[in-house]
Amino acid sequence: MLRLWNAIACVLLSAAVPALSASSQSFENSAIVRTVDLGGSLVHVTTTFAVKALEADASVYTITLPEDEIFNTSWLEVKVKGKQQPLTVTYSGAPAGSNSHNLDVSLETPLEVGGTINLVLETVQTHATWPWPQQAGQNDDQSLKYQTSLFVLSPYKTNVQRTKLKSSSPRILSYTTPEKVDDFTLESPVTKSGATVTYGPYNNVPSSTNKAFIEKYQQHIVLHYVYEYPVIEVLDLKRTAEISHWGANLNIQDDIVLHNAGPKLKGHFSRLEHQTQSFYNRGGSHLIPRLTVHLPAGIRNAYYYDLNGNVSTSHLRVAPSVRNQKNTQHSVMELQPRYPIMGGWNYSYTLGWDAPLGDSASYDAKTGKYIVSVPVMTEIPGSVVDRAEIQIILPEGATDVDYVAPFPSLSNELSTHVTYLDTLGRPSITFKYKNLTNKHTKPIYVSYRVPLSVHLRKPMAVATVLLSLFTFAMVARRVDLTIHKTKTVSKKM
Repeated sequence: MLRLWNAIACVLLSAAVPALSASSQSFENSAIVRTVDLGGSLVHVTTTFAVKALEADASVYTITLPEDEIFNTSWLEVKVKGKQQPLTVTYSGAPAGSNSHNLDVSLETPLEVGGTINLVLETVQTHATWPWPQQAGQNDDQSLKYQTSLFVLSPYKTNVQRTKLKSSSPRILSYTTPEKVDDFTLESPVTKSGATVTYGPYNNVPSSTNKAFIEKYQQHIVLHYVYEYPVIEVLDLKRTAEISHWGANLNIQDDIVLHNAGPKLKGHFSRLEHQTQSFYNRGGSHLIPRLTVHLPAGIRNAYYYDLNGNVSTSHLRVAPSVRNQKNTQHSVMELQPRYPIMGGWNYSYTLGWDAPLGDSASYDAKTGKYIVSVPVMTEIPGSVVDRAEIQIILPEGATDVDYVAPFPSLSNELSTHVTYLDTLGRPSITFKYKNLTNKHTKPIYVSYRVPLSVHLRKPMAVATVLLSLFTFAMVARRVDLTIHKTKTVSKKM
């Protein structure tokens, strides 16, 4: 995964990288099938390449992605079909004049002449759809548009290729009919069946990464479809994870700014109309009445509040904690915001909970280090996190701090966090990310040492403070602060 994200980072940050031309004689594509699962904030794309080797010891296969597509790609992975282990992907430059980028995939075993393999490219695109029309009334449907390229670019000859665009609803309002494709098909260039629009099959497509092919045949296709779920974005996520050895506790708190990226509300919001829709269970698809989030198993003391205070309209179902085993269960929390979130509206809230430290921490007796796993984020289904900041606060006095992140961050910083009853402060690591999806709900592993003397520092500090207060109280009672003493006058009879 680290190599995959480095590949994407190189693509996004490179200015002028010299292109490394892939040999079009190494392979040929027996078939390319691209499937686009259309959503709201997220679009999942799966492309299967049926590859045949034309040379002996062919070990590096090149995938080409258009520039606009790769800039929308937040997650990328290549596997051999039927296997779970991803292959190594490296960035290899941009073909001259093509506005595209090459990614080299290293095969586990080189292919001999005539050898075949099926490669599966999975990507998640963010901010690839947009609402159309851009405004909608409270009772109106929500429709989105999505744009992509007609041909899957490849430096190799392709015998046949298809592109399938799948919507969650068969209500597809319009789609592009491609032009100038008679050289590749004698049938209809596009067909619709239910909720799926298929482009192709297109036969005998030559190497397509050159400028001549792109200028003559490549074109954009646009699909306009009805989307019956809210388009959710998290503008900002700040996660604070505090590790406490004395309390054997891991506290996680998320400060979230939620945004409805659907069409903006046309006119004014009507509470009466909203209550009527809720009563008849036919609320508008572009409003967010409630949220469902998946939290770790075994949590306790969950809390949820917004800018106005505590919000009691929530329901938590806690899954039992399972230690030292792989637990696939999760707790489910249903949150109902203080008001329904219409298109273009924001909602800020805080969600936190405690979890037993033993569920996510272990101790390595050989190295004398603790290892704690902290998830990067908690998934809100169907949403993208635009900006994220994850702060992990270690116990006071922790030394020899190290970490392993599941993917590179934009930046990371080591600082000191001071809180109650601290003497020197606690080490803190802060990671910053952009465009996180459901594929990024993976843990950061942090390792550190805590000497025995450090464990005793806090009770000694508390004892010193209490002893100082006791001593101060004893001394204060014996100090006479009166200005004039009262004299007693005796009367003589």
